[in-house]
Amino acid sequence: MKINTYVLSTAELDKSLINAALNNGIELDALSFIEVEPIREKNLKEELAELCKLSLTAVFTSANAISAISGILKSLKPIWNVYCIGSATKKAVLEYFDSSLIKGTANDGAGLAEIIKSDKVSDVVFFCGDKRLDALPDFLYKNDIMVREIVVYKTRETPEQVKKHYQGIMFFSPNGVNSFFRVNNIDPRTVLFAIGKTTAKAIRSKTTNNVIVSATPSKAHLVDTVIQHFHK
Repeated sequence: MKINTYVLSTAELDKSLINAALNNGIELDALSFIEVEPIREKNLKEELAELCKLSLTAVFTSANAISAISGILKSLKPIWNVYCIGSATKKAVLEYFDSSLIKGTANDGAGLAEIIKSDKVSDVVFFCGDKRLDALPDFLYKNDIMVREIVVYKTRETPEQVKKHYQGIMFFSPNGVNSFFRVNNIDPRTVLFAIGKTTAKAIRSKTTNNVIVSATPSKAHLVDTVIQHFHK
């Protein structure tokens, strides 16, 4: 098929998603603007091992958090009640926890916090990165829900100047947005695509370009959103 649209993804994508776009005349270039590094400190490993022995309520808002502690989850198999963001994070959770242990999901941290509150949970363990967003823990603190934060991975911005012109750019996190705009300016006609509302908010703080938000926070749905937009 003739290529008539060029779109940049600011995160790596599965080959199947790139091919899906290509089949619709869209060439997707994928370039990651952040790097994620699991924390391997001995003290953290010991703390996680102790937590795995407990009955607790765990919160995950990123698949990176699951990935960072996947080794200990696989070996110790904790029985936790879990609240998580939907789509990619939930998929990662289901690799280590039975579906019956997932007590609530939402499209973003703020929505997840509301569910935790409505379920009358008194305390949670929030597994997160060093640049986690404030919405979920701040809401829980304000509603007298105890939050124990365990930082299990670090996020590093890897900005890179883009010289090619794109009709669309896809963003997957506020950190990715910050990294991209640190060294790039964009054409006012370029359409920007966000995986969720929080990422969209970060984009709008940087530019007045048109922002389209995926109805479901997943890479597959965001690619589909891009395809639908350029096939109008």
